[in-house]
Amino acid sequence: MRRMHTAQLLISFFATLAVAACIAVVGVGQVAAAPHPRTSLPIESTYRAPGPWKVTARTGFSCCDAGGGKLDVFYPTNLGARGVRHPIITWGNGTLADTSKYSYLLRHLASWGFVVIATQNEFTNSGADIRAAASYLVKQNSTPGSRFYQKLDTSDIAAVGHSQGASGALNAMMDSNGAIKTAIPIEMPAQRSCSPGTCTDPGRLRSGSVFYVNGSADGFISPSFEPNPWSGGGLQSLSAFYQATPDSVAKVWATLNGADHNDIQGKPTCWQASWPCAHGVTGYLGYLTAWLMAQLRDDARAQSVFVRDSGELFHHPGWSNQSSNITA
Repeated sequence: MRRMHTAQLLISFFATLAVAACIAVVGVGQVAAAPHPRTSLPIESTYRAPGPWKVTARTGFSCCDAGGGKLDVFYPTNLGARGVRHPIITWGNGTLADTSKYSYLLRHLASWGFVVIATQNEFTNSGADIRAAASYLVKQNSTPGSRFYQKLDTSDIAAVGHSQGASGALNAMMDSNGAIKTAIPIEMPAQRSCSPGTCTDPGRLRSGSVFYVNGSADGFISPSFEPNPWSGGGLQSLSAFYQATPDSVAKVWATLNGADHNDIQGKPTCWQASWPCAHGVTGYLGYLTAWLMAQLRDDARAQSVFVRDSGELFHHPGWSNQSSNITA
């Protein structure tokens, strides 16, 4: 069954790339990459910079995710210093991408005091492996002899993922029975790209919070609005995903101007990122980190960024489509 599911995802992935390539050639529905603004507002500047913690990264640290795969981990080197309990971030890779593609971002998050665990699985849509990775760390927190023993804040867990992993991050939160309290889906694919029975349904959300993020140049895989003539049934845009998320859930959506599908893989530029990448990861760092600081560390200054209309995000020239139901 898992092999068949993988084959379906591969077919969907390569079909998407083929259509996207055709669109780029003929220019139909193509979204131009706007110039990437260099503006950085005060709160964004704070969290765009590396945090105060030195970081250790370990590849293939241990196992296992739900399918028996290995796990990578990024964590503050001096774990638990001054009695700190570190929140957990569980990461989901995009299709055919391993954790090394995202190492710059994941190191950045760890520098802000988070312990980041990432399944090595390259097909994370279901969220099962993302959720299992978080469960692994929760168990390590109560295991004497573990480097993470009594150093983690197991009540503050986030799921973050890119592309297929964005769907997986949302699924992981919805299926965690409240253990995962927030999710950041980055470049969430339109539902035409998912295999039958694997599409993410944000209407199932009953608790937690979500920050949807996409790039304005990613006009096919993760469009901001329904792209004619392909729009049809299902959720085919970030606008649709945001609107389908119940208002009982704290939710935000914003689009990074000029960013393409794989800018999140930058180190920090596009040099080692997969195609298509326009500028790199830098533009994402500030507000992704601020969201996690607000949701997992109760950082009031970071939380203020996302308040509807008045928040810094709503006045940043580098972002568009800012939407939020957060009022305080």
